Amino acid sequence: MKKSHSSDHVSSRVEEIVARLLKMADGKSAAGMSRVGIDPARALGVKVPGLRALGKEIGTDHELALALWKRGLRETMILASLVADPKQTTGELMESWASDFYDWEVCDQTCMNLFEKPPLREHVYSLARQWSERAEEFVKRAGFVLMARLAVSDKKAPDDAFSPFFEDIVREASDERNMVKKGINWALRQIGKRNLSLRDRAVETANTLRERDSSAARWIAADALRELNSKAVVERLKEKEKRK
Repeated sequence: MKKSHSSDHVSSRVEEIVARLLKMADGKSAAGMSRVGIDPARALGVKVPGLRALGKEIGTDHELALALWKRGLRETMILASLVADPKQTTGELMESWASDFYDWEVCDQTCMNLFEKPPLREHVYSLARQWSERAEEFVKRAGFVLMARLAVSDKKAPDDAFSPFFEDIVREASDERNMVKKGINWALRQIGKRNLSLRDRAVETANTLRERDSSAARWIAADALRELNSKAVVERLKEKEKRK
């Protein structure tokens, strides 16, 4: 059932949740986040499993999610992505939230927890391609994270749904920004691990990138080829093919 609250109630609820998060927080965890590219100034230090448990307890509450996002803390933004209602999540909201991404974790968690959900998938395939062309670091990363996540979660999608993503990967692979190139690499590997046919396309793409005069493109290629050519991946995909 859709939950509806007054603005005062929602604001009060947000502050109650922040107080609870502070009790759950680990100061050492927050301080150490800078080592992995997370801004400690916006982090309380609550680990993701704790946020997931709290999100499950709260349940779907879109109005609360909007207010939690605006609160601007790492934990409230990730929690917002967990309790937002995919059915009420519009393209406009996705654009707004993407423009607020300030590190890889909030970007990735929002894509995984909300943007890739089935009610949004028809829109998200094209949105992933659009975002992959954007200049903003974490909007661009989000485009490739969505490609990677769709490759994992949209089990029934045909290969043709993923074929256009190779063009985006090749086009953007020379972006030297660390979080962008890692997002591109993630997308290439996950698409390649869907089946043997897409693996062949991913390997071909990686071999093309390996010849680029770009350290980012060569890194993306080498890392992807290491996994896609591994015995474990090849054998798993062959077994998957046999079961069809």
